[in-house]
Amino acid sequence: MQPMYPYDIHMPLNLEPGKKYPTIFTLHGKGSNERNMFGLAAPLSEDFIVIGIRGNLPLGAGYQYYELKSLGNPIREIFDDAVKQLEGFIHYATEKYPIDPGKRYLLGFSQGAILSMTLALVMGEQLKGIVALNGYIPDFVKSEYPIRSVKDVSVFISHGEYDSVFPVRIGHETAEYLKDHTNRLEFKLYPTDHGVSEENQRDFVNWLKKDAGLST
Repeated sequence: MQPMYPYDIHMPLNLEPGKKYPTIFTLHGKGSNERNMFGLAAPLSEDFIVIGIRGNLPLGAGYQYYELKSLGNPIREIFDDAVKQLEGFIHYATEKYPIDPGKRYLLGFSQGAILSMTLALVMGEQLKGIVALNGYIPDFVKSEYPIRSVKDVSVFISHGEYDSVFPVRIGHETAEYLKDHTNRLEFKLYPTDHGVSEENQRDFVNWLKKDAGLST
């Protein structure tokens, strides 16, 4: 299979032959790229394979995975296709690289967080966990998608208290929805706008290490 998305891959320096590694797939925000996301995941690159997936639709100097009718309102056909193609990409990469299928994580910001949470609901326990930074779950995903059980999927959600793109109430609503679906939810607020603070990064890095059974 030829993957639909360009991607960067960062392997741990001392790869052991035959060993499978925990892996983080990163999904960037609208108008950004996979290199910006690697900056967030870099502290984990000694222990995890990090795969940055670039959106396939150009937007300004960056990229996106889907287009919008209006803020918070994805074009359904493009969004549906992105979810399907990203799920296919995760399986493609798992076959191609020494990825532990029991320790696959998604790390997404904004549009990437929206897709990470949607993929968790679609893939269920095929994923070990997700980190969703400043995102939401589209209503049509909740009401129309075939949702799998995520009761044993670990979920870290964070939101900026002063987010000017997705108001903080959206973070609370998203956490409340997922609280009903998984026992492994951590929800945190940070005194930021639509971005990721150093404290936020430190918290999810430590959370990922702990969840994957690595020392923090």
